[in-house]
Amino acid sequence: MSKAFSRRRFLKSVAVASAVAVPQVLPGRVLGKDGAVAPSERITLGGIGVGNRGSYVLSRFMPNADVQMVADADLQLTRRERVKKMVDKHYGNNDCILYRDMYDILERDDIDAVLITTGDRWHTLASILAAKAGKDIYCEKPCSMTIEESRMLADGIARYGGVYQAGTQRRSIENFQLAAHLAHSGKLGELKEVHANILAPLTHNPWRPAEPEPSIEVCDWNRWLGPCPWRPYNSKYVQGGWRGFTDFHGGGVLEWGSHTIDLCQFAAGMDDSAPVKFWADDYNFGIYHSDWRTTMAAPKTNVIYGRYANGVKLVMRDGGWQGLGTCSVKYVGTEGWVETGDSGAIRVAPDSLRGELSVVTMAGTDPATHVRNFLDCVKTRQLARANALAAAQTHVAAHAAYVMATLGRPLEFDPKTDTFRNDAEANKMRTRAWRQPWHV
Repeated sequence: MSKAFSRRRFLKSVAVASAVAVPQVLPGRVLGKDGAVAPSERITLGGIGVGNRGSYVLSRFMPNADVQMVADADLQLTRRERVKKMVDKHYGNNDCILYRDMYDILERDDIDAVLITTGDRWHTLASILAAKAGKDIYCEKPCSMTIEESRMLADGIARYGGVYQAGTQRRSIENFQLAAHLAHSGKLGELKEVHANILAPLTHNPWRPAEPEPSIEVCDWNRWLGPCPWRPYNSKYVQGGWRGFTDFHGGGVLEWGSHTIDLCQFAAGMDDSAPVKFWADDYNFGIYHSDWRTTMAAPKTNVIYGRYANGVKLVMRDGGWQGLGTCSVKYVGTEGWVETGDSGAIRVAPDSLRGELSVVTMAGTDPATHVRNFLDCVKTRQLARANALAAAQTHVAAHAAYVMATLGRPLEFDPKTDTFRNDAEANKMRTRAWRQPWHV
């Protein structure tokens, strides 16, 4: 049990003891009456790198009465000020403390959990450092930049014992859960294929034109780069235009596959494994751009295949979907299939499966129920739905597919050792060196 949780238990006992001695000075809301949550039972939350998506996730944290957002750290002044305005308005005070350095958050003993929504390059390192500091972690995806980082993440969380929830919120949304249930229950017959919606898989690595570097208070460029190789500052990077660049991003197979391959792994019962083979029919893959819609508009369809040890086929494709929303998945068995996406709509075959469907009112992008699962797990110390091992295995599969697409040849993979069989070049791509002084 974490130190933070033991501290809450202690504070609760102190509050109850004080109430017995001098009940007239403690209002009922302090003891959790009338629907309120006692401060001793409230999860204190800190933010690390909370930008646009992070602000949306945070907006789903704060309505929960048992969590209190108390501080935010960000390398960019405008972003941290925006978060403070949002938090203080919600609570009706001026209490949210701002930091430039995430280590100031991690060193605070009174913060129980952190919301990490930096760029991908920081996700693994920040998560492990947070776990090492005794914090529970909700981290946006993609959760890692390489196969090796994926394993470091799973091992690091296991070593330090914290609760970890990857921001793959579709695991907690009804239509995706229902589709997985149909696969698990045998109502589709024997499962044969799982299909994951991806984007153009490849990245490229040019440098944007150098611009004058801002002051460290406005944007700490060196820290923004973090473990990635140094390059000159350009404002477009820090405004979100880093996607599609190899140094910062894993491409479209990871960008959406971190959600959809994750759902396929769950439906196929492979949360602790990955495919053993990756291949394609056409190795002329598209390049992911920051505005991914430019790749989606291209006539070419990107398709990557994988096969699990039990024979189930993983199909990763950016075309051929039925228009049920972004991040679609499809599960195919010997007796039927189901497809669903972010719109919440579900299609099935044969018609006899329609009786299994229910009305879905939540969009696939809404993390509210996923956040609630995380908060419940912080209290119970149970595994979250998108725990570190499940997230790591999804990312291992996505990274392996990216390596195959980059090299342009079929690859065999050993999920037990996270290595490619008889391919030294592919194995060199399992990892990337971190720029000094970053380490765990």
